[in-house]
Amino acid sequence: MFFYTRDNVVSYPYFQIIKKKGILMKQVKKILIGFTLLIMSLQGESSQSIYIRINQLGYYPDDVKSAVIISKHDLSGKMVEVKTKRIFNKTVEKILLTTHEKGLGNFPFHYRVDFSNVQEPGEYWIELSGTDIQSYVFPIQESGIYEDAQKKMLGYIQQQRCGYNPFLDEACHTKDGRSAYGPMPEGTFVSGFGGWHDAADLLQYMMTSSNTIGRLLLAYSETSLEFDDVVNALGQPYPNGIPDILDEAKWGLDWMLRLHPEPDQLYHQVGDDRDHIGFKYPYQDSSDYGWGAGSYRVIYYATGEPQGLGNFTNTSTGIANLAGRYAAVMARGARIWENDLQQPGWGEIFLQAGKEVYEMGKKQPGSQEGVPHKASYRYHEKTWADDMEWGAAELFLTTGDSMYLEDAKAFALKAGTDSWFGRDTVKHYEYYPFMNVGHYVLHGCVEDDFKPLLEDFYRQELESVEKRAENFPWKVGHPFVWCSNNLASALVVQSFLYERMTGDTQFRRLACDTRDWIFGKNPWGMSQVIEVGIVTPQHAHGSLLSLEGIKTPGGLLDGPLYTSTHAMHHQYIQIPPYEPFKDFQSDFVVYHDLIEDYATNEPTLDGTAEALFMIALSRDRK
Repeated sequence: MFFYTRDNVVSYPYFQIIKKKGILMKQVKKILIGFTLLIMSLQGESSQSIYIRINQLGYYPDDVKSAVIISKHDLSGKMVEVKTKRIFNKTVEKILLTTHEKGLGNFPFHYRVDFSNVQEPGEYWIELSGTDIQSYVFPIQESGIYEDAQKKMLGYIQQQRCGYNPFLDEACHTKDGRSAYGPMPEGTFVSGFGGWHDAADLLQYMMTSSNTIGRLLLAYSETSLEFDDVVNALGQPYPNGIPDILDEAKWGLDWMLRLHPEPDQLYHQVGDDRDHIGFKYPYQDSSDYGWGAGSYRVIYYATGEPQGLGNFTNTSTGIANLAGRYAAVMARGARIWENDLQQPGWGEIFLQAGKEVYEMGKKQPGSQEGVPHKASYRYHEKTWADDMEWGAAELFLTTGDSMYLEDAKAFALKAGTDSWFGRDTVKHYEYYPFMNVGHYVLHGCVEDDFKPLLEDFYRQELESVEKRAENFPWKVGHPFVWCSNNLASALVVQSFLYERMTGDTQFRRLACDTRDWIFGKNPWGMSQVIEVGIVTPQHAHGSLLSLEGIKTPGGLLDGPLYTSTHAMHHQYIQIPPYEPFKDFQSDFVVYHDLIEDYATNEPTLDGTAEALFMIALSRDRK
């Protein structure tokens, strides 16, 4: 992930785009008007000294519901009112602001307003008594809060498709790829057609794609939700009798099958940072991997050893991280396609592939990292026991073979609490996936005396984040490393899964605060999902926005970043002297709604899938 992107208008069926003679018509006038209005609004805000930040999507009645007031002045002793439209703008609760917490940047005073006891459905807002300072109007209701967000997130994943892209109605990268490090001669053609682009750049990773598929399958099979069927397998607007979330997962599963052409072979990455040459259309990719501009791209074989064809190499130690996730999604896919879709043929294919790659992982413990080329930047994943635990648990559920159950328990003990939870900082994707779903899946398989151990792993991790959150006025405790929103989404997922496993609701507040942070209860008052919320990113990093003025709704941004870390990217990111959110930046954490800012403002494939699973679990609790 690294490059340059932006956002748009949609419905295809999730997107609404206009094409003329195969070229997307620019929406320059609409964007300029919208941008001007946004700037005027934000500049109007800049003269204020008090702001009220909320979850812009709203709250469920039984949520821990809170807002945060940021102020340049001490408001202790003042009153805020929670008002409703429902009964003639009636005040339903008054809350005295008696304490403040250390703030950030230009706003030294922060106040938490807890209104959890307001549970009657309706439309509400928060108002500072005796002033015209109000929050946006937000709903409290039993359902309907996150449905649109979930559809847009699935739509974002759909428009990241490589091979044939229904959003663009174009085919791209049809020549992928030529092998590197494989058992055959270098440069041998290997079919890498399909899958998804990882982010604003056009690279493809088994590492993130496998987790994306896993989150889609988990959202479908671990909730009781009904999923829409409005597209066919290609993503075109023709229902095919299969939920769209499974059509999308199948697109990824098919790609993973191609990258496992023989029982003992596995490829893991298509392309590298030679792709980073500016904004471009996927179907007009001019990157040159040695076979000419716009021709073949390299496809890397998973050797489990250090790799790198350019100036830099990674520090890979094995392939078990990839193998475990591969086995997990194939085994779960096998159950869904055989039992739910009544397609046993696909179930057999998925299961066989999962078994084969799982055995490869057992033979090569360790982690296969992303492969760099021109720069040292890469995915640094070092954990792998969590993936093998997940894969073994899914294989046990699919086959009933006790060997897999014993393997899963052993890997669970090895994985334990080895994660980012409770840490101040980590390397990029060092602990991936960002939460170990293997503990949850295994919990449903093991005897009663093993369950408390798995529960305690989750509890310890959540407690460590909760402890950090107490030191931060927004009550969120995930570290602000690159892709901090992915970590936040995963934290909420783990909180919900822990609650399912134990019935213990002690982390409900942490989950709600972290979810609310994503949807606008943050210093910038900005939802971190494109076109989801009231104030949403207008200049997210991406090619379609740059080239056509088209947004990509539903994409979860990388998210706020430590100021010190962001400073390392200043040579690449131009921050104008005055940018709309300047007043809300601090020496601790920053976020910029600038198209150049790939570090905080780029949507990602796997982060969006994690957020989709988060929303599905949140909806299913109702």
